[in-house]
Amino acid sequence: MCAALPPFPPPQEPLDSAELIQLSTSAEEQCLRADAARNRARLLEAAARLVAEHGAAGVTMEAVAAAAEVGKGTVFRRFGDRVGLLTALLDHSEQKFQAAFLSGPPPLGPGAPPVERLHAFGVAALRRSAEALELHLAAERSADRRYTAPSWRLLYGHILLLLREAVPDADCEVLAQTLIGYLDPAAIHHLTKVCGMPMERLEAGWTDLVTRLTAPRPPG
Repeated sequence: MCAALPPFPPPQEPLDSAELIQLSTSAEEQCLRADAARNRARLLEAAARLVAEHGAAGVTMEAVAAAAEVGKGTVFRRFGDRVGLLTALLDHSEQKFQAAFLSGPPPLGPGAPPVERLHAFGVAALRRSAEALELHLAAERSADRRYTAPSWRLLYGHILLLLREAVPDADCEVLAQTLIGYLDPAAIHHLTKVCGMPMERLEAGWTDLVTRLTAPRPPG
């Protein structure tokens, strides 16, 4: 018998779209002592080398400490845990993606109709995940932390905002959960690596799903 599913997380107000979530903000960087900033950069460089040489599976706190020639405690103090370290490796692409959909040119950024922006958002998110799929999978948070992570909340909030503009009479919170589930790295891995689907098919599927969810409802 299957175990009971965990309760669905309660609805949360999305983060303000003007709030650009940065996993390591410039304000934090400015507060770091120069030697601490150098240590952080050295640790990330070591982790990036391990990813290039052995894949994301080769990135452990112990391996990064050895590659950077520091104590393991230094790595834990800087990043908290392995997920925090891997998330920091994705920081740069995360910031670029956030900037693109919050303030970049349309149709991904402001200025295009909401449905067009949803189409562009999903395609961009799929391509971004595919570029570093193994790393995205390794950086996935546990189920009890996934839906409270600031980066996840920003993505969800952006989808929710566009849905509310496109179909204000729909249950947009449920639809937003449906759409963001389509972009889950584990689902992308299964469909592309296990099922052998090309990315073009996933992108077309996203466009079709958004079109169907936002289509005008027939009267009555």
